[in-house]
Amino acid sequence: MTDGKAIQRKLVGTADERAVSPVVGVILMVAITVILAAVIAAFLMDVGENQRAPGRAGVTINESASPHEVTLTSLGDNTDTVTCSAGGGQASSVGDTFDCPDGESVIAVTGDGSETVIRSDI
Repeated sequence: MTDGKAIQRKLVGTADERAVSPVVGVILMVAITVILAAVIAAFLMDVGENQRAPGRAGVTINESASPHEVTLTSLGDNTDTVTCSAGGGQASSVGDTFDCPDGESVIAVTGDGSETVIRSDI
């Protein structure tokens, strides 16, 4: 007949072996809690609230003409108008056309007034 204590030692382990598992568990739980708190704080504080995507638009430029004829082919979600850096013409809907002199840039303008260069020095 076998001793019940010997079987228990084989199944449970010694006092030193049993201490490892709870320590690892506590460390993992603390790490998960810290990460979860950071994610929730980022959402609650609206991290990145003021970030906006740059203006986007598609244009076709007739480079053989002088001044160059610029035609708006697509308009990005946050782009209001496309204009020439020299001023003058602008396009606000697909199909609109304007002229842009040599050496100037075609620029997408968003609702808040920020500008993104679509094509430089045409």
